[in-house]
Amino acid sequence: MKKELPLIALGIIAAAPAFASQQSTSQGFIEDSHLDLFLRNAYIKRDYRDGLPDKAEWGQGIIATFESGFTQGPVGFGVDGIAQYAVRLDGGRGRSGAGGIDFFAQDDDGRAKSDLAKFGATAKMRFSNTVLSYGSQRPMLPIVYADDSRLLYESYTGTMLTSREIDGLEINAGYLTDQQRKSDDSHNSGLKSLTFGGASYQFNDQLSGALYASHVEDVLNKQYLGLNYKQPFAADQQLIVDFNGYNSRLDQEYADANDTGRSNSIWSLAASYIWDIHTFKVAYQQSSGSTGYHYGGYQNQGGVGDGGNTIWLANSYWSDFNGEDERSWQASYGLDFAGLGVPGLSWTTAYVRGITLKPPRPATVKNTNGSTRCSTRCKTAWRKI
Repeated sequence: MKKELPLIALGIIAAAPAFASQQSTSQGFIEDSHLDLFLRNAYIKRDYRDGLPDKAEWGQGIIATFESGFTQGPVGFGVDGIAQYAVRLDGGRGRSGAGGIDFFAQDDDGRAKSDLAKFGATAKMRFSNTVLSYGSQRPMLPIVYADDSRLLYESYTGTMLTSREIDGLEINAGYLTDQQRKSDDSHNSGLKSLTFGGASYQFNDQLSGALYASHVEDVLNKQYLGLNYKQPFAADQQLIVDFNGYNSRLDQEYADANDTGRSNSIWSLAASYIWDIHTFKVAYQQSSGSTGYHYGGYQNQGGVGDGGNTIWLANSYWSDFNGEDERSWQASYGLDFAGLGVPGLSWTTAYVRGITLKPPRPATVKNTNGSTRCSTRCKTAWRKI
């Protein structure tokens, strides 16, 4: 796939664009550039049972991103950059290191870093509506999605291609050779290579779809299919139906190391009814095969390495309900405060219940009877406006 990327790029560039070229309207490297500053204060506490000590981390993060324009001409060139810094406010020895938090990586003595600084740069070129880039990457695709849900961002190093030559069609391809953990400044997560490709297409105002595939060296092959349908009923009412599905097969040695099977298929179907500022949602999700759905984590810790948000499924909250042969259903309600005069603020509460979860294999059984589990989630979020 690495050798095929230049050929893919040339093939797309040779095709006549179906609509206006972005490169032809370029104002210049400086004129189209912008600098964004993002401040994030985050705190997560894990309240354990069975006498285990609680874990918590608290930190303040500052993220500056620079995105240049492209030089003028048939082929434009540009440079992007990102600087991230975080200081630990709480979560020292004995309180840090919990799975699912990962604000600050621990040193060899078990102490969390007191602060963290990370930097990245990306060189890019554009012809027509096709961009080829190399350097620090933060892909946001269903088969590789750099986690941005904690204090600082996860990132990769490699080559990516994004093409929008045909109206409604977006093509993505990439070859990544390094993964940087969101809580660390080193590049030793264990990833050998990750190759991906696919496309999304807007068929009309109501229907869109996406199809992607990825190969994580020595870990797995994965395919994704997504469909989205919107049916408006009035100016302030519409029904949205979402289907998302993954099919994956683990490498034999990776499966043996994790004492599990190799194949998994998982899918979810969700229906959301939006009425003014209210959203009512129901969803069903099902996993089948000889193992659960594997994603995210870091290979030097037994993970996959394809990004912490690579699970575009309806019932993925704090618990993902992605176990072997697990089925789950959800009922949720959301409120958009923009209609109440507070743009950018949203609130969601959801109840999700999983059933017929197969228990882990004997070597990894940890306090579960393999029957049911449930999750109640309240979420409040500000979004950038």
